[in-house]
Amino acid sequence: MDIRPGDRIEMKKPHPCGNKIFLVLRAGMDFKIRCTSCGREVMVPRLKCEKNIRRILRDDPKEKA
Repeated sequence: MDIRPGDRIEMKKPHPCGNKIFLVLRAGMDFKIRCTSCGREVMVPRLKCEKNIRRILRDDPKEKA
């Protein structure tokens, strides 16, 4: 998967606060993601994170074409 810092991702399972949208802060062997609702930051192993992604939300107009 092509996930870059700055992307927003929708996960299959919600955060305990009820939100499913996270902001990617760091991508590598581990992803550092921030909940867009409560602001909590979490480090998640790459395989676990990629398995639980429903979709990637990008605002980049070049990527939509």
